[in-house]
Amino acid sequence: MLTSKAAITDGKGNFSIQQINSEDPQGDEVLVQMKAAGICHTDWDSQSWGKPLIMGHEGAGVVKKVGPHVSALKEGDAVILNWAVPCYECFQCQEGNQHLCEVNSAVVAGNGVSGGHARLEASTLNGVPVERAFSLGTMSEYALVRESACVKIVVDIPFPSAAIISCGVMTGYGSVVNVAKVKAGSSVVVLGTGGVGLNVIQGARIAGAAKIIAIDISNGRLEMAKQYGATHTILSSKEDTGLLEAAIQVKVLTERGADYAFECTAIPSLGAAPLAMIRNAGVAVQVSGIEQEIKIDMRLFEWDKVYINPLYGRTRPQLDFKILQELYASGQLLLDNMVTQTYPLDQLGNAFSDMHKGRNAKGVITF
Repeated sequence: MLTSKAAITDGKGNFSIQQINSEDPQGDEVLVQMKAAGICHTDWDSQSWGKPLIMGHEGAGVVKKVGPHVSALKEGDAVILNWAVPCYECFQCQEGNQHLCEVNSAVVAGNGVSGGHARLEASTLNGVPVERAFSLGTMSEYALVRESACVKIVVDIPFPSAAIISCGVMTGYGSVVNVAKVKAGSSVVVLGTGGVGLNVIQGARIAGAAKIIAIDISNGRLEMAKQYGATHTILSSKEDTGLLEAAIQVKVLTERGADYAFECTAIPSLGAAPLAMIRNAGVAVQVSGIEQEIKIDMRLFEWDKVYINPLYGRTRPQLDFKILQELYASGQLLLDNMVTQTYPLDQLGNAFSDMHKGRNAKGVITF
């Protein structure tokens, strides 16, 4: 039995740092000593999911112990943790949609907290089993996970930079490359330049987009967007309903509208905004995971426009995470500077505060 510190939410909007106990791994389980855990708006939202949880779903660390059925990992391996755990055998996995696995997927499990989990009773708080958010619970000194939730680190990369690959980077980059399949020489608009938006921008740059237009209400974020590949910026305002005024500027820059537009704000009222940015037969991608009901003027779809609402950049973790690592090693994927601040676990409250105030491209807990 191993005792470690972890961030625990009560499911009622609160969290605290407490001691948990974890059993040794069994079967295909792996005990990972966490080195870094990314901080995301979803982690904040998990406090309201109605049940106690070990928080966190982005992370990287070192394998401490492995169960008897683990075949591809050994003690001492550095790994990135992935919350979309594929089984490789169900209908969706066979279709190539490993992120939508019907056996292990958090989407099937509901609220992203149960799919592909190691034994629920293996981690306890005061003797009571406590679930790991997104099957990982990365905001803990140790995480007990399935082998299939681990991707080996194969390049020289700091753990904080590796940790953010496992959600925000994959979501942004994958939305460009795997989902929209952005073409070289094309024009791209990115609405919102937080952590995910910046990764859409550099995904578009890596894909060879000729014109990358970043839109935000913060001059500071727009300046940051230029560092990641934005060729043009538009400073918008909260008063620009549906970003229709910004869309006029986009059409001036692109003649007929952009080829692709990506919504990365997570603001429900902007869910339809990318449709206003694209040309006829263009592609709009809703990246940020808006789940609220929204109203859309169907004239925004005219004509032949495509609107896609993908999950997690349509990742194939064992393939895509390695591609991202190689892109980092070659200098094409910028990650180190994206981690603008690190925090000890005891300062998670400060980290959330900085996230809400937009102070960081990405904040990371380090252990």
